[in-house]
Amino acid sequence: MSFQIKALEDALEVTLFKRGDKKMVLTDAGQLLYSEAKQIFMHYQKIKAGLDDLKGLKKGHVVVGVGTIPGEYLLPLLIGAFRKSYPGIRITLKVSGSGQVERWVRGREVDLGITGVPVDGEGIDCFPWLPDQLVLIVSPAHPWSNSGTIKISDLKGEAMIFCEQGSGTRRTVEQILTAHNAADGETPAGLELGSASAVITAVKAGLGVSIVSRYAARESLKLGLVKEVQVAGFDLRRSLYQIRNTQSKGGFAADAFSSFINNGDSLTQLARLQTHIDIVK
Repeated sequence: MSFQIKALEDALEVTLFKRGDKKMVLTDAGQLLYSEAKQIFMHYQKIKAGLDDLKGLKKGHVVVGVGTIPGEYLLPLLIGAFRKSYPGIRITLKVSGSGQVERWVRGREVDLGITGVPVDGEGIDCFPWLPDQLVLIVSPAHPWSNSGTIKISDLKGEAMIFCEQGSGTRRTVEQILTAHNAADGETPAGLELGSASAVITAVKAGLGVSIVSRYAARESLKLGLVKEVQVAGFDLRRSLYQIRNTQSKGGFAADAFSSFINNGDSLTQLARLQTHIDIVK
């Protein structure tokens, strides 16, 4: 210990103790150092306790950027289940189109993102998260409502209602239409709206037809407010994707949330919750 004290005195270029035959007394410099050292030790203990809470997932904050479909219809249910296991962790959802979610992830403004389309490029980890099914919906008064199935070419004569640019659902639908030579440029003028719920409302009102996620249309389909129409030769299956910045260390809470929403048991519970919601409604 005396060696360590001597080394500290040499480093600080001060005398910390008055050394006598039987005892050592703190100098003024020693008193100052002792007072500050106690404060440092208290701060260290506080930091360590906070880190222990984070590592033990007793507290934390996760910011999640999500597209409109997962943000409005899926993540709130999963967050409710997550909070039961980790009540001290706060979750913030930022909801926008998939394009904006990608920008948030690249800019490290969120810890992770959920999009309706895959994201490529350096610095992003992207993998399928949850399957989704898109459906063509029309109003009950539409001639197709009782037809069962239509041909792809029939879409060219209909006004299509789309979500706004940047929406993962819109990008997927446009890719499908283009692949089948039924792009919106060949259809009558339709509408562009800011959310899936607004699109469904417009379809209910007979303002056009649309292709939306079944997650968004489920309630309206169940209540008969819109009708699903099959399109021969159309594969409307897709995935929702989870994306993270490879350079961003989300921390203990973000890792715990990511693991939770990827857990098979959580996804099974999500399916049960959605089924229960349908029954209740």
